[in-house]
Amino acid sequence: MDFGVRWKLHGDGRTPAPGAVVRPDERLSWPRTIGLGAQHVVAMFGASFVAPVLMGLDPNLAIMMSGVSTAIFLLATRGKVPSYLGCSLSFVGVAAVIRAQGGSSAVVTGAVFAVGVLLFLVGLAVRHFGARIIHAAMPPVVTGAVVMLIGFNLAPVTASTYWPQDQWVALLTMLFTGLAVVCLRGFWSRIAIFLGLVFGYVLSWGLDRIFGRIHSADGSGKTVDHWRLNLDAVGKADWIGLPDFHGPHFQWSAILVALPVVIALIAENAGHVKAVGEMTSENLDDKLGTAISADGFGSMLSTAVGGPPNTTYSENIGVMAATRVYSTAAYWAAAGFALLFGLCPKFGAVVAAVPGGVLGGITVILYGMIGLLGAQIWLSAKVDLRNPLNLVPTAAGIIIGVGGVSLKISDNFELSGIALGTLVVITGYHALRALAPAHLKTQEPLLDSGTSSYDTSEAGDGQSAEARKGE
Repeated sequence: MDFGVRWKLHGDGRTPAPGAVVRPDERLSWPRTIGLGAQHVVAMFGASFVAPVLMGLDPNLAIMMSGVSTAIFLLATRGKVPSYLGCSLSFVGVAAVIRAQGGSSAVVTGAVFAVGVLLFLVGLAVRHFGARIIHAAMPPVVTGAVVMLIGFNLAPVTASTYWPQDQWVALLTMLFTGLAVVCLRGFWSRIAIFLGLVFGYVLSWGLDRIFGRIHSADGSGKTVDHWRLNLDAVGKADWIGLPDFHGPHFQWSAILVALPVVIALIAENAGHVKAVGEMTSENLDDKLGTAISADGFGSMLSTAVGGPPNTTYSENIGVMAATRVYSTAAYWAAAGFALLFGLCPKFGAVVAAVPGGVLGGITVILYGMIGLLGAQIWLSAKVDLRNPLNLVPTAAGIIIGVGGVSLKISDNFELSGIALGTLVVITGYHALRALAPAHLKTQEPLLDSGTSSYDTSEAGDGQSAEARKGE
C-alpha cells in the first residue's frame, strides 16, 4: 500500500527551473528538504506557541503532538495533501470559558477530545456522502456567523486578563505586530505573529533591566509588584525530557461549550484542501473527508495525552505558495523537528514565560482576525445580509455569543456564549428557512442597502439598481 513516503528527485535536486513547481511526490536534495522543513516549523511557531499558552496547556507537549498529528495526516492522505497540523487557535475562547467556570486542564482537553471525535465522524460522513452534506448543513451564512462569534467572544479575555498586566508593552507589541503583518512581504509576513512575540519578549526584558518591577495585575489577576518577564522556570528546566502528560476528564457542560468549534475546523479544512488543490493543479475533492477525519484523529490523540487540538495551518500553505515547493517530504522533516523540540523542556519553559502584556498586544490583533474571518466567509460567498432570512439568525447568534448571554435549563445545566450562539444560528437559520416564503429564499436584497435609496430590482433579478448602474 502506498502511504506517500516515496519521492522522486526533482531535476538536479537543487533549484527548480523558472516557473516549475516541486510536486507533493517529488523532493529536492535532502539537505534542502530538511531546510524547508525547518522553515515550515518557523512558520507555525507563532500560533503554535501562543495557542497552548493561552489555553493553559504545556507548549512542549503541544509542539510534540503537532508533529505526531502531521505525520498521521500525511499517512492518511497518502501524501496527496501537503499540510502541517499545528495547535488550533479556534479553541482558545473555549478554554477561557471552561476555565472561567472552574474547569481544569483535564476538563479542557476532555471537551476538546469530544470535538475531535465529532470531527472524525464528520470526515467519515463526507467520505461516504460527499462534500454536499457540509454545504447543506452549514451554508456560508451559518459558517461565517459561527467563526465570527468564536473570535469576538475572546475580546473580554484580552481586555481583562492580558492587557492589564502591562498596558504599554501590550500597546507597543500590538503596534509592532500590526506593522509586521501589513508592511513585511513574503515569508516574513507569514510569521508576523511570531515576530511580534519576539519583539514583546525582548522589550519586556529590557524594561525590567531599566525600570525594574512593574506594579500591575499578574497572571492570577492580583495587583502586585512583579517582573514583566520571569525566567526562573527556564533555569530550572532540563534540556532533555518528556513533556507533562495528563488524561482528559469529561463534563457535559464543557463539551457543549466546545462542540460549536467543529464548524470552524470543517471550514478550515475545506478551505485548505481547496487551496492546496489549486496550487498543485490537482482535484483533491475526494480527499476532503479523509483530511477532516485525519485532523479529528490527530486532535483526539493529542488531547488524550493532555495536548491541545490541531488543525491545518494556513501559515504553511503560505510558505508553499512563496517557495512553490509542495513536497510532503518537507512536512515530514518539519514533523521531525517538532518532535525534537517537544523533548526539550527548557524550550517549553521559554515559551511559557511569555509576559502577559505581550499576549495582550498580540491577542488584540489575533482574536480580531479570527472573528473577521467569518466576515471574509460571507464576502467570498456573497452572502446578502439585507435578506432577513440571513440577517435575523446571524444577528441574534452573534450577540448571544459575543455578549455571553445565558439560558438556564436547570440548576446544574445552562447554555451560554459560544454554545448558545451557535445553536441559535444553526437552528434559527434552518427553522426560518423551512417556514419562510419562497421569495425570501432567493437571496435577493430586501432591506435598506445602507444608502438613501432602496433596492428596486424586479423579483428574480438578484441585482440592485446601484449594481446595474455600474455595468
